[in-house]
Amino acid sequence: MRRVWRRSLQLQVVTSTLVISVTVVVVLGAFLFDQINRSVVKSSQDSSVSEAFADRLQIADALALDTDEQSKAADSGKKGSPSPLDEVMDTVTGSGEDGSKKRYDVLILNRTAPGQSRASGSVVRANVPSALEQNLKRNVQKFEFDKIVGSIEEITFTGQSQPMLTYVVGGVVHVPSTGQNYEVYHFFPFGEEEELLYNVRLAIIVVGFGLVLLLAAIAYLVTRQVVSPVRLAREAAERLASGKLDERLKVRGEDDLARLANSFNEMAANLALKIHQLEELSQVQRQFVSDVSHELRTPLTTVRMAADLLYDAREDFDPMASRSAELMQAQLERFESMLADLLEISRYDAGAATLDLDPVDVREVVLRAIGDSEALAERHATRFELRLPNEPCMAEIDNRRVERILRNLLFNAIEHGEGRGIVVTVGADRDAVAVAVRDHGIGLKAGEDTMVFDRFWRADPSRARTIGGTGLGLAISREDATLHGGWLQAWGQPGEGSQFRLTLPRMAGADLKGSPLSLVPPEIEMRRTWRGAMTPVLLPASGDGGGHDDD
Repeated sequence: MRRVWRRSLQLQVVTSTLVISVTVVVVLGAFLFDQINRSVVKSSQDSSVSEAFADRLQIADALALDTDEQSKAADSGKKGSPSPLDEVMDTVTGSGEDGSKKRYDVLILNRTAPGQSRASGSVVRANVPSALEQNLKRNVQKFEFDKIVGSIEEITFTGQSQPMLTYVVGGVVHVPSTGQNYEVYHFFPFGEEEELLYNVRLAIIVVGFGLVLLLAAIAYLVTRQVVSPVRLAREAAERLASGKLDERLKVRGEDDLARLANSFNEMAANLALKIHQLEELSQVQRQFVSDVSHELRTPLTTVRMAADLLYDAREDFDPMASRSAELMQAQLERFESMLADLLEISRYDAGAATLDLDPVDVREVVLRAIGDSEALAERHATRFELRLPNEPCMAEIDNRRVERILRNLLFNAIEHGEGRGIVVTVGADRDAVAVAVRDHGIGLKAGEDTMVFDRFWRADPSRARTIGGTGLGLAISREDATLHGGWLQAWGQPGEGSQFRLTLPRMAGADLKGSPLSLVPPEIEMRRTWRGAMTPVLLPASGDGGGHDDD
């Protein structure tokens, strides 16, 4: 999943758009719902307070009239007349003959005269919030009878199973003639407001979800318009890199993507032209080297015959002429070797090199190559140390090419070994055979282990060749190893010498998975392991100043 995320720009853009859209919609939806909630609740509260205040005025007038009528009735001795408090109760709740039932209920409490209390609907004293009741008591104590106090509570009325959100408005009616205080509570159900806010919240959620999906779809379409041409350009670039130089992009319109396609097509055309020119130049160069090498063989043969006559008769010449004949013979031999190497390189460049495969014991090839190198090793005071396995190391190889590789490695080791011993090791496993040539000379610097196989490369340009090499030996050796499907690798460190390892598959055409021999010499590996296993120890200071370094 992480790989898909990292490789898909379209997925990243759509996901980022979704995350940002969800965040924005949630924040804006919460803010919008809060504002609507406040507006609806505030409007209902204001309306409820107004209705409660109007009803309280009617109740105050009824209570004052009720007191006067009770006095007159006491004087005249009349009984059984309806109480004005009951009449006004029917009026404020809409329970009269002409009134319609109102949406709220009213509770009138007289704590000093419980018989003067009235209630509509199913409200009882227990439904009054305690905090609201305490606020009214404080108002009475401060003689503040004109204040209205409200509280929103979830109240369960008689006969209901679920609590309902209710706005309770409380006020005090004071009757000056009797000094009594009546607590008037209005219970306004907010069921409609609650349902309205629920519908608003649901609408905000649905609209927000739809908006997020719409933004994701828009982001998908927009990014597709941008990413699709980029993806086509990437695929075209990959095909162009794989060698399909005729790959081009379709140009549509004149926008930035169209200009990008034009630029890509121009680049591809210029690149194809340059590559074609380089191929022609390379072909001309290869053909020139091949032709010159072949054409030089005829005059070289004539010169060689004349040089041989002069060299054979050098004892009859004066010392200067005799030395000139010897130098001519040596340089002709070097020229012939260089011409042979150039012809071999030209065959590799032309793709005309082939293998003459035979099952061969690699140990015998190594022994023949050492035999050809012994005379040169004696002149440089160098000796060989052979490490051959007891079992035959059979492999399908081109005997001539592998022997040439080994001679080049041995000659290179003799030239740069500074007269020290050369170790030749042969190893084999089920799939491959390997030969390692180890010298103890000047070694290689960092990065030179690959440069050493370049044509005409020299580690030290000021250092003269002592055995007359052409500078193509290791390059040809690497081509020979590659032609076998093998490896030719180098290791070296300044002052530690160098080691070249040739690895070849036992069966022609098989893929190599490893080498029987290590590229780094065993003693170097053991030294590294020993150094890595060492733990530094701080020794106490002593007066004799003794100590040594075993490295």
